[in-house]
Amino acid sequence: MTGIFKQKNPANLFLLLVLGVLIKLPIFQHPHAVTTDTEDGILYQGIVEFLAPTARRNPVIYPIITYLLLFIQAVMLTRFISGQRMMNRPNYLPGMAYMLITSLLPEWNYFSPPLLVNTILLFVLSGLFKVYNQPNARGAIFNIGLALGLAAFIFFPAITFTFWILLSLAVMRPFRLNEWVLCLVGVLTPFYFYAVWLFIDNNWSWQNLFPDFSFSLPSVKQSAWLAGSIFLLAVPFLAGGYFVQESLRKMLIQVRKGWSLLLLYLLGAILIPFVNNSSGFENWVMAAIPFAAFHACTYMYSTYKILPLLLFWLTVAFILGYQYAGPGWL
Repeated sequence: MTGIFKQKNPANLFLLLVLGVLIKLPIFQHPHAVTTDTEDGILYQGIVEFLAPTARRNPVIYPIITYLLLFIQAVMLTRFISGQRMMNRPNYLPGMAYMLITSLLPEWNYFSPPLLVNTILLFVLSGLFKVYNQPNARGAIFNIGLALGLAAFIFFPAITFTFWILLSLAVMRPFRLNEWVLCLVGVLTPFYFYAVWLFIDNNWSWQNLFPDFSFSLPSVKQSAWLAGSIFLLAVPFLAGGYFVQESLRKMLIQVRKGWSLLLLYLLGAILIPFVNNSSGFENWVMAAIPFAAFHACTYMYSTYKILPLLLFWLTVAFILGYQYAGPGWL
């Protein structure tokens, strides 16, 4: 299976679609009820309110949308890594890894604000990569900030990715204060227009403009299944990091900086659950994108051909066991 996804074959898109359906089948059999929380942005609340009448008649609408989002994100990640030559040849391994990783925890297959934000962050990641050595990147930098500002109206803790964007700009471009200010202006632009609307609608208050924002330790219920998921996340990631480090000397400077961006992305995504934490793992799904990129390197560069095959089937077996023998997916 891993050998098939190593090839640049358009038919692999269909195979990726089928693979995703097979390993995520329980989300269609047992649709998860969608609710909103205080940390959810007004855009997400509007989307849920819009879909609510349809969801009451056909609860499967949320799993369908969720799966389409996951599949689109897998394709976007694959095209980003192939288009920017982050690996030695184009392949579909990042998309395959993303589908596997997001199946390790049931909460990563729920319709949630962080899952929606993942799509925007992939756009931001691609934009940050493109500003490298671009003489006039002010328009792109403003759009990057604007996209993150809109993401905050879906999931407010995503605003913390502003630090990731600024650090990424420092990595990809020489420091220019006006570009940093322009990025921050882009982030604040949606808040400005929303504040104007609140004022016109006589609902102005700082609480309405900026939801509650707090830092605390996330509450995690430990189990053997969770330990297995963490193991299958961490080991391929560490192996992928080793293979990337071994290949750095052969990479273009732009590609090296791109892997640095992904590491910074992972750091920011891991810190997100500490903001307005919840009892589930939905917020951790934002780390799936950089994890998938490094997992793909493990599948691609492993010197022992049997290792990727064993890792793939072990992950699939664990996912199926979690779904049908464990407590998490039903």
